[in-house]
Amino acid sequence: MRRAALPVAVVVGAAVLAPGVAAAQGEVSCTPKDPGLAELSGLTVIGDTAYAVGDSGADDRVAQLDSSCAVTRWIPNPVDPYDVEDLASVDGRLVLADIGDNDRRRDTVGLVRLDPASGAGDLARLTYPDGAHDAEALLIGGDGRPVIVTKDSTGSGVYTTDVPVADLPSPGPTALRRVAGFVPDDTGTPGGPPLLAGSTLVTGGAVTADGTLAAVRTYTDVYLWSVPDGDVAGALSRPADHVVAAPARPQGEAAAFKADGDLLLASEQGIDPAAPLPPIDVLRAADVAPAQTPDSTPVVDTEEDPAEPTSWIVVP
Repeated sequence: MRRAALPVAVVVGAAVLAPGVAAAQGEVSCTPKDPGLAELSGLTVIGDTAYAVGDSGADDRVAQLDSSCAVTRWIPNPVDPYDVEDLASVDGRLVLADIGDNDRRRDTVGLVRLDPASGAGDLARLTYPDGAHDAEALLIGGDGRPVIVTKDSTGSGVYTTDVPVADLPSPGPTALRRVAGFVPDDTGTPGGPPLLAGSTLVTGGAVTADGTLAAVRTYTDVYLWSVPDGDVAGALSRPADHVVAAPARPQGEAAAFKADGDLLLASEQGIDPAAPLPPIDVLRAADVAPAQTPDSTPVVDTEEDPAEPTSWIVVP
């Protein structure tokens, strides 16, 4: 399967975007000041309230933020974490994705379900069917099932369970199953850590509150899928409907949709500990919503020369 790309490159300032990657007019939503957010790796929104978490070494608590990005409350992580890399929410509960594994040696990964009001929570362990993986992206769709997208330079895997997050046994483990492979393009979009092909590494994910739009981000770009039936894993088994360049930040890892469909993007501080914390950017709903639905743009094979792809999907 393949997805048609735009026929020409798009120029934004001095940056040339790859064919198929749209320019979005990102705006600064607010700028964190609390040093506890220097490793900001996960972001989610419940109602009008945003929550943020750092990764390994800063993942023992979750920050509740106000509209200016000030921390109004720290919520302790009720589980001793290994490496939390993303943050999602479902039915008013936070879900911390303890799925990082840089050395690829973990027997299990885990999801921490946390009630932000009471601070109570528990751990649901998960196992991959094909060995250890590093991952930084968790999405929870309208069907309630967790979807993990791994972080691999040779191509990411898309994994899910057969039951919703709420029904995962604690401590488990519950078996994940591989749904598809996802290979982001090397778009050349600016941003991300130096000496890395940041556009090819998956660093975060998010789903709209109504479950109809899913986003998977790299350090530099955001891939978007319409999800008409709540099945995010199924949606990610086909090429993305829309790809948008993210604002250039030192280590963009987090994504979260607001209730109005705007998309928040956040970054870690990066390699310079003296640098100011990066702002949280917002992409407006009109910029991230696909112009067409999958039903109106079916993917078909033809005898014509293929267009330049914006990503590859490999279904087992």
